[in-house]
Amino acid sequence: MAVRLENAAFEWSLHPEEARWKLYPRIGDFPAIEGAGMRVDYRQGRRRFQALKRWSNCRVSDIQFLDSPHGTLQQVHVETGPDRNGLGYTLGFAMPDIAPLFFWWIKVNNQGAIPVNIDRLVMIDASFNKGEIDEPAFYSNGWGSWNYSGTYGGDDRYRGTRLGFFTKPASVNPGTPTPKKAGHFVSDMFGVLGDRQSRVAALMGFISQLNHFGSLEVHLVNPQTSLAMWANGDGARLDPGSEITSDWACIQTMDIDADEPLSPYLDAVKKVAGVRSFTKESRTGWCSWYHFFEDINHEVIQENLESIVSLKDDLPLDFIQIDDGFEKRVGDWFSFKKGFPRGVAPLASEINNAGYTPGLWLAPFILDRKSQLAREHPDWLLRGKMNMPVNAGFIWNRFTTALDLTHPGALEYAANVVNTAVHEWGYPYLKLDFLYAAALKGTYRDPTQTRAQVLRKGLESLREAAGEEATLLGCGCPLGSAIGIMDAMRIGADVAPTWLPEHPLVGPYFHGEPDAPSARNAIQNAITRLPMHNRWWTNDPDCLLVRPETRLSLAEVHSLATVIAMSDGMLVLSDDLSELPYERLQIVKAMLPLIGRPAHVLDWFDRLTPTMLRLDLDGAVGTWSLLALFNWEDSSREAELLLEDFNIDPEDAYIARQFWNGETTLVSDGRLDLGHMPPHGVALVALRRVIPDQPQYLGGDLHISQGLEVRSWEWREESGELEIGLERPGRARGIVEVSLPGQLKDVTLDGYPITWEQVAARRYLFAVSFNRRSTLLIKF
Repeated sequence: MAVRLENAAFEWSLHPEEARWKLYPRIGDFPAIEGAGMRVDYRQGRRRFQALKRWSNCRVSDIQFLDSPHGTLQQVHVETGPDRNGLGYTLGFAMPDIAPLFFWWIKVNNQGAIPVNIDRLVMIDASFNKGEIDEPAFYSNGWGSWNYSGTYGGDDRYRGTRLGFFTKPASVNPGTPTPKKAGHFVSDMFGVLGDRQSRVAALMGFISQLNHFGSLEVHLVNPQTSLAMWANGDGARLDPGSEITSDWACIQTMDIDADEPLSPYLDAVKKVAGVRSFTKESRTGWCSWYHFFEDINHEVIQENLESIVSLKDDLPLDFIQIDDGFEKRVGDWFSFKKGFPRGVAPLASEINNAGYTPGLWLAPFILDRKSQLAREHPDWLLRGKMNMPVNAGFIWNRFTTALDLTHPGALEYAANVVNTAVHEWGYPYLKLDFLYAAALKGTYRDPTQTRAQVLRKGLESLREAAGEEATLLGCGCPLGSAIGIMDAMRIGADVAPTWLPEHPLVGPYFHGEPDAPSARNAIQNAITRLPMHNRWWTNDPDCLLVRPETRLSLAEVHSLATVIAMSDGMLVLSDDLSELPYERLQIVKAMLPLIGRPAHVLDWFDRLTPTMLRLDLDGAVGTWSLLALFNWEDSSREAELLLEDFNIDPEDAYIARQFWNGETTLVSDGRLDLGHMPPHGVALVALRRVIPDQPQYLGGDLHISQGLEVRSWEWREESGELEIGLERPGRARGIVEVSLPGQLKDVTLDGYPITWEQVAARRYLFAVSFNRRSTLLIKF
């Protein structure tokens, strides 16, 4: 007899006699999932087995009602087995009363007398008939911080590294395949399968990654669109009397064009993880890496600290982070290069005394093969084939290896490094890098632990060592493992002073590497992972580079700045600020303070690299929309912005002001002609509805939002006066543009006359210069 659960979003039925279940969406037109099977792949010695194809001795519970972070759950358990090797299985299925989600999980317990090795817990293996999904597409989430994320169509090919053992350790979850054919894609933790034509989709994924790394695989070009999702057992040993439970799997259906289509799933993950609240005081800063790289010493940091202090009124930052280059070798964290004769503790004091939070880069799980630590503690190293230290990737122009965190000594050492940095050296802000090294494929000292369990325990130890008050930024980290531990997370590849990835030994072949350092790759995930921000952590899109000495064009710098500003994540600078020309410094000044809310990505499901961002804002000057349209092509093009594409009523009349070129245009036919758009460039537009017979603020160059710089707006209609209160950090100089319903008579700034220019009928530009706060009084 079938068992049923239902809520407003789904109807689910279980068919024990078929060892299958069905799920029917009630919202939207996404096709039903029928005949969904589950499976456990395991080994006993050299023999391989697949369980749960049939449910023997099946026992189905009554429906239970339980409290949970997701609300009241309807829940059903199925117990089956033991099988011929003594493994028993419990399958759980649950549906919240309110959230549009469906959950399920597998528990395996070894009731036999012999250990087994668990390879996969297959949560679902399903297919959809041809025609049920007319134009299939798949959003793929990369395994870790740097790994490519984006939405593929049926004709696309999966974007993965082509450099094999040089880069795979950092780029590929060993339990996730690496597809080669068009239409064959994979994802880690979660993915979204949908129909670009009907605009409906289903997200499938895991609520956490505490016990297993989760993988998804889809085929979009077969006669049937197929999907499989599994938890990676990693061959971990399950001893007699022991059990292992998968993290909860989840399905959510969605309207692709909704404002926040992923939010039910992202919020469910957040509730389970107990996500930390990231302090706003740690979101802007300076990092030494992208200007000095490893060529740093005490004097370099000291000189840059002095420059930053000199700019403090104009460029208020929160932290100063010393990046890689202070340690003798990676892994030898208590031994310093000659340039740091007293270590890094004295610099922490100097930074703190200057009014900034001291920050330090560490990579506690990875190490140089020639490090003193590797020589003195070879038993702490994770081993692979032929008992050799595992390959953690080709980094710092050499192959690296990793600690085996199931060895108590190795775990204690990593935690001690963090404890010392925070509590003895004085760095309450840590960037923890190359964290994937704790989850490499290898022979662990404790073979009962999955790679996900090893990494999670390692991250928990780092958090405990740092303390609750410390700010931790994760980088090079499998994302799911860090939720609830890290305050902030790098969500994309390293930026670089070049648009494309470059390497002197590889040449143009390297340009296509999707995870390698480059401005293009950093921007990719900053957009496609934008919805994670303020839910799982504060997004770190990596540093903003504005100095003219890079190989980035000004248009590319504008695109990078636009993405960082509209994603509302961290803003970290990495230029020598004392050498920046005035006009480049103005780019950074216009981004402070941070906007305070993230944009929506409108075409996230329609192309690999989205091109349209919309951010609706409100303030003293009313409401307006900040729109960004990008040209990711390698050549310039004539472009136009269609309001309908941004879900804006094309019938109304609007005033559009572009931030980067200052052009202002009346839009009355639903389209804005942008003219010549350079390669990799952006048009950033503040769009306001025309309000007849009233003064109207149109924007300016004081702040990238073109409106949040106004703290007050008072129109005294009877006297024909408009009083505008302006506010910016430090010294501000620039222009504001205002539309007036009458002829301008007089204008003053804090009581003094200022220059102005009439640029069109009723439109005026005012040149302003002030410190922190000012009042612009216009008489007309």
